[in-house]
Amino acid sequence: MLPRSSAAPGRAALALTAAALALTVLPSTAEALPGTDPLARYHQQRLAWKSCVLGPQDTTGKELQQAGARCADVTVPLDYSDPGGRTITVAISRIRATDTGRRVGPLLLNGGGPGGPSLGDPPWVSKAMKDVAARYDVVGVDPRFIGRSTPLDCRWPTGSAWRGAGEDRAGFDRVTAFSKDLAERCRTNAGDALPHATTRNTARDMDVVRAALGERRISYLGYSYGSYLGEVYTTMFPGRTDRVVLDGVIDPDRYGPRLLRGVERANRHALEGWASWAAARDAAYGLGGTRAEVLATVDRVRTASARTPLRLGDHRLDEHVMPMVVFNGLSQHNDAAYGDFAQGVRDMLRASEGRRVTPSPWLAEVLEFTLTGTDSPYGSAQTAILCGDGTAPRDPEVYWRDVQRGRTHDPLFAPVTHNINPCAFWDRPRERPTKIRDDLPALLVNATGDPRTDHDGARTVRGMWPSSRLVTLSGADQHAVYGVYGAPCVDDTVNAYLATGRLPAKDVDCAAR
Repeated sequence: MLPRSSAAPGRAALALTAAALALTVLPSTAEALPGTDPLARYHQQRLAWKSCVLGPQDTTGKELQQAGARCADVTVPLDYSDPGGRTITVAISRIRATDTGRRVGPLLLNGGGPGGPSLGDPPWVSKAMKDVAARYDVVGVDPRFIGRSTPLDCRWPTGSAWRGAGEDRAGFDRVTAFSKDLAERCRTNAGDALPHATTRNTARDMDVVRAALGERRISYLGYSYGSYLGEVYTTMFPGRTDRVVLDGVIDPDRYGPRLLRGVERANRHALEGWASWAAARDAAYGLGGTRAEVLATVDRVRTASARTPLRLGDHRLDEHVMPMVVFNGLSQHNDAAYGDFAQGVRDMLRASEGRRVTPSPWLAEVLEFTLTGTDSPYGSAQTAILCGDGTAPRDPEVYWRDVQRGRTHDPLFAPVTHNINPCAFWDRPRERPTKIRDDLPALLVNATGDPRTDHDGARTVRGMWPSSRLVTLSGADQHAVYGVYGAPCVDDTVNAYLATGRLPAKDVDCAAR
């Protein structure tokens, strides 16, 4: 969910609902009148498969090529209520099944976000699937307006709309002005696309991809926000799915522009777990010899950044960005991710002491993402989808009161999770949020300490869908588990389901390594 997002190893994912004004739209085939197909030109299109490599610096394309993938562009309508109007393209990749005698069909992927590209995911997902991959066409999809699909770019000076509220009212007012400016930039630079950047339209695109592939049904693997996309697709197009795996499961009733509210406890737990890890390596990082000392170091950096922005190379880290750096550092539970974050905190600590600091690679990437326009298309699309899916409160005082209440319990995370964002200044959505279906035989996967999509969300969906089964990874503060964390119990359970189509007889509990 939110900041950067992908379920690919070593990266974080996130996702984010509310009420919206209704608009009658021309339905996709699942909703069409008998004997009619207003989308026939899209469903019957012939795909031109080509090399995935765009140029000598295209590492994603080269990885796809090495894995035997080919790429194509799928034409879809910008506006499904006007299928004869303007079109856009959705970029897909495919590693074809080699065991054609036992072929199941296509497995479509979504790595999260919203805003995350998934075209490059088939190689690592195929590796996680082991022998089962031979029975599937593994299909990566860059959703509309993302990655290699027709882009949406508001020309922002940042890759993320999300900030901490700061320490006082003046800081909150700065973020309010920042959020309003981002919304106005989107209206100016991408206003024609904004009404069509929604999860419901992404689901409609998925069904066009299904038809263009010549398939009656698809299987689906979605991480984080991709779990919500899966919930929406299976609701809008009943009977179109075969095997469904949702990893990092979102409670659909909590999805929306303010989804982060409520994840403070999970992030605090993840921060404490990392702090214990860093304390055991005080000789390497110098952040403190106990968990309490490491947490106190993080708090000192927070208060220092509020007094004076910290100098880190060419960047200045203030009270609004520092909490986002911490938030970005807490989604993957492994030594490499913990080490990157520890180096980043060490850099911030040294800067708070007045030293000249060249940020370590991980921190440099986070700062470039947050403080420059390099990744403007990512943040633009992510925010457009969240704001297009549901309404947010319009009155800044609502957010200010929530921030003030929240910071008494958690002064680091609550000013982020309760803060205002551009959706407060967005045009109202054209459609109501999807009322998710009552039941689906899906396989749900979640870690108990997931700091993005908490375990409570997975349990809620499990209760909504009695035919589903829940695989729980206990003891890990991990977001995105299957094929990412490295738990054989989880991976084997998912692969058995993909191989047989049979869910486990009961929910499965797996222990973290």
